[in-house]
Amino acid sequence: MARLPASANFLAPIIAETLLDRLTMVTRNFPRVLLIGAHDPALADRLRGICTELTIIEAGPQLAAASGAIIVEADALDLPFASFDLIVWPGGLDSVNDVPGALLRLRALLAPDGLLLGAFVGDGSLPRLRRAMMVGAVRPIARMHPQIDLAAMGNLLQRVGFALPVVDVEALTVRYGDWFALVRDLRAVGLTSRLVPTPPPLTRAETAQIAAAFAAQADPDGRVAESLRIVHFSGWAPHPDQPQPARRGSGTASLTEALKPKG
Repeated sequence: MARLPASANFLAPIIAETLLDRLTMVTRNFPRVLLIGAHDPALADRLRGICTELTIIEAGPQLAAASGAIIVEADALDLPFASFDLIVWPGGLDSVNDVPGALLRLRALLAPDGLLLGAFVGDGSLPRLRRAMMVGAVRPIARMHPQIDLAAMGNLLQRVGFALPVVDVEALTVRYGDWFALVRDLRAVGLTSRLVPTPPPLTRAETAQIAAAFAAQADPDGRVAESLRIVHFSGWAPHPDQPQPARRGSGTASLTEALKPKG
């Protein structure tokens, strides 16, 4: 990612726009903001416009140098507790070593009534690539890191103590003329495998077989429609003034009665 121009990352502006749209629906101020990954410069600029203090962290030294960020992994953050009013994470949660640990640290970094807002490429993404890898690879080696699904993300937010958690998914379809174009895009957006140890490189024969298996899934116009599932999530640090769910069993209206046919 660091070696490629920022314009090569087609996904970062899309995620940034959706996060900013969601942020505009929140009617409160966020003076202290933490941004995890400044892959879209416009997102960082917009956040600077709404806060008085913006802190950026990056896992890679070259990416950090380009944005003036602190070099640290999200699951190894060691910053003062309750030091941020808003944390924005536009991609990457699914690739950290300790996902619950990372969320727990972010929960501790938020001041009471602080907001965590983020997105990542979730479970069910890249089905045609996965199918091609299974068909074409001679050696059964894991080459794509595990993905988090919608239900698991909601459970994680609740487990680590976030209030009012919200998780939803948005489908994105991208069409490719060949497998090599998809690989170039995955490298640009940081979605290639981060598994350790690194799997051995594909042989020429494996590359040809995977490319052929991918092309075999093309539409009549010769292009393959690959899909990405963008999981959006948010959660608040608890505060006494937040809305509270009603006590279980306190309802007075009958759902059975409401669903009965009229007349």
